[in-house]
Amino acid sequence: MRAAVMGSPIAHSLSPHLHRAAYRELGLSGWCYDAFECDEVALPALLHELRPVRGEGPEGPGTWAGLSLTMPLKRAVLPLLDTVSDLAVEVGGANTVVFAGGAAHGDNTDVHGIERALAEAGVPAPRSATVLGGGATACSALAALRGLGLYEATLVVRDPARAGETMGAAERLGVALAVQTFDKLAAAAQVDLVVSTLPGGAADVFADRLAGVPALFDVVYSPWPTRAAAAVESAGGIVVGGFAMLLHQAVRQVELMTGRADVPVAAMRAAGEAEILRRATRTG
Repeated sequence: MRAAVMGSPIAHSLSPHLHRAAYRELGLSGWCYDAFECDEVALPALLHELRPVRGEGPEGPGTWAGLSLTMPLKRAVLPLLDTVSDLAVEVGGANTVVFAGGAAHGDNTDVHGIERALAEAGVPAPRSATVLGGGATACSALAALRGLGLYEATLVVRDPARAGETMGAAERLGVALAVQTFDKLAAAAQVDLVVSTLPGGAADVFADRLAGVPALFDVVYSPWPTRAAAAVESAGGIVVGGFAMLLHQAVRQVELMTGRADVPVAAMRAAGEAEILRRATRTG
């Protein structure tokens, strides 16, 4: 059986290390997991090529079990799928495709990853929260906040005119969203939890304004800690890094693709941490 992560750029992805560790621990010797460079233009043809044929024979080494999707494919894949989970529809993006019975089913495990990462770090259910950034991960963050019982949040973006997809996701999720720009961040950060979905280094300039928040979830995992995370931790706040989210969303993906409930979280964590350390040592 085959699986892979797709996106652009993809060379940095930790997903192969996480999934392969799970396959080894589960004894799935016939399974392999690869990484493919793919953008929105190439996605339809590639997905058609990988899609199993209805009524095909027994599973074999060439049969595709599923795909992990990263940017910029999470939103672009939705109209190409046969079925989509309610959560992926609400969020407006699928990071997981499972092939079964000749059909392609889309799901979102990012939300689970965020929820598990926060719980693992001991972050209490927030009474107020602010999300930085307006991309696909911000939509998943809003869904995770809803799962924690929070039905209102603040979104901080550079240009509110470009936050339409995130605002649409908030409406589908039933989360009341107040949109602010980064010049209002000091006030917007007066909350129980800040979730930064900004790319690596982008939140560093706001470290001083974030230092006093009780809890920060920063989706960046390398280099770690970010300046914002270090500032919050130094001030006594709880800090959650992006690796925990990546790990737990991958755990759920392995469950969905293999049908196994005994996914080896510890082995996947160790493999991911070892690869992060190897990269840091190589570039340090």
